Amino acid sequence: MVVLGHIDHGKTSLLLAIRKMQFTGEKPGGFITQHIGAYQIEKDGKKITFIDTPGHEAFSAMRARGAKVADIAILVVDATQGVQAQTKEAISQVKLAKIPIIVALNKIDKPEANPEKVKRELSKEDILVESLGGKIPSVLTSAKTGQGIEELLEMISLVAEMEGLKADISKPAQGLVIESYLDSQRGPTATLILTDGILKKSGILGTFSSFGKVKSLENFQGLSIEKALPSDPVIITGLDNVPKVGENFKAFPDLESAENNLKISQPVKKGAKLLELGPEQKVLNLILKTDVLGSIEAIEEVLKNLPQEKVILRILKSEVGQINESDVKIAKAHPALGYPAVILGFRVKIGPVAQSFAEREKVKIMTFEVIYDLVEEVRKFMERILEPEEIRVELARVKILAIFLAEKNRQIVGGKVMEGEVKKGTQIEVFRSDALIGKGKLINLQRDKKDIDKVIKGQDCGILFEGDTKIEEGDILVVYTEERRKGEI
Repeated sequence: MVVLGHIDHGKTSLLLAIRKMQFTGEKPGGFITQHIGAYQIEKDGKKITFIDTPGHEAFSAMRARGAKVADIAILVVDATQGVQAQTKEAISQVKLAKIPIIVALNKIDKPEANPEKVKRELSKEDILVESLGGKIPSVLTSAKTGQGIEELLEMISLVAEMEGLKADISKPAQGLVIESYLDSQRGPTATLILTDGILKKSGILGTFSSFGKVKSLENFQGLSIEKALPSDPVIITGLDNVPKVGENFKAFPDLESAENNLKISQPVKKGAKLLELGPEQKVLNLILKTDVLGSIEAIEEVLKNLPQEKVILRILKSEVGQINESDVKIAKAHPALGYPAVILGFRVKIGPVAQSFAEREKVKIMTFEVIYDLVEEVRKFMERILEPEEIRVELARVKILAIFLAEKNRQIVGGKVMEGEVKKGTQIEVFRSDALIGKGKLINLQRDKKDIDKVIKGQDCGILFEGDTKIEEGDILVVYTEERRKGEI
């Protein structure tokens, strides 16, 4: 069960109201913690797991990796404010996830609440509730008074029954990573939702980016448990590194099998074609915000034509409107090569909250007035991602005519430059009968017993060679340099 909606429309308050109703007397409380992001209740003998996704960052991250985040979505809408920007975003994400929706029209206790008006606004977003002739159930709720909470829980059970939502405990344990972080004392820590099978303490798990033996297994209240069943949210430690939010996990018979599962496999948008990334493929994730839809089409078309053999561009999100906090959260939730996605704004402003949040989270935001400038900056970013290339540049060939001095790892030899130009401080390959027999360094260069910086074709020279290979008369020295050149797309 994933809970979504615009900021301050009462998502967390509604969850707290459900908690208050479910846990009274001696029952434990305080189980919505900083890192868990999920909790579980029991209704009529059936467990219901709630995933709280403030800002939708976890939900969007999971959906982007093709994972089924939840079986049902609760769309929380303030009955006094109606449909807002993040409401529309949440609707879009739920539609893409293709899961049933239940609308909770919250804050119904307020005098200014107008649920019928909100229902009409929702219909414009293709969310047609049952009272207006549609198929989507809606419930009037108040987190403050508790009105509609029981009805909401009953509706969840009814929808789950109608959808035939069941799990298979005979399968190996598997599910989703909904949160993850690095605990300074316990190491990589992850919150998992189990979808099938039974997860036991000391079991071996693997995702696309991490694996390990479960060291500790805790329920949503942070209490140690020996096993977890389908739909249970749990906190585990023991993985070799922090897994990515939204990854699928599954159990393996041994650590070797789990390690062999490690791979990178993400769908990447390139035009209309989805590509699968190999382990060496580099990606630049982008979020695009523009003034009008026409700008999106024009920019995406130009970006698509940038060379992407070495670095693939992936546009995570493109829409009209100013850059907001949700964009920053999505950018942070979709790192590539360890860096958040880059937010590009075209003729739009940056919201003040988004600006400060981006600075705090080190998310790069750039705004432009000209498409050419935007594309050129993206090109530069792509080139920065590429590691400098080691380029071998051959400078000269020298035929050895005499050996003047031979020590343990140094020799002074004389020869004639057959091709090119010999310079001090370069590298040497030694060839004998067209076969490479060794390598070394050119320490010093002389002509007519005087130190010089270079010798050109046709001239004789003396070379101080350093290396393990013993040069002989008749050998050919290939003089070269290795240069680090900036990557180019």
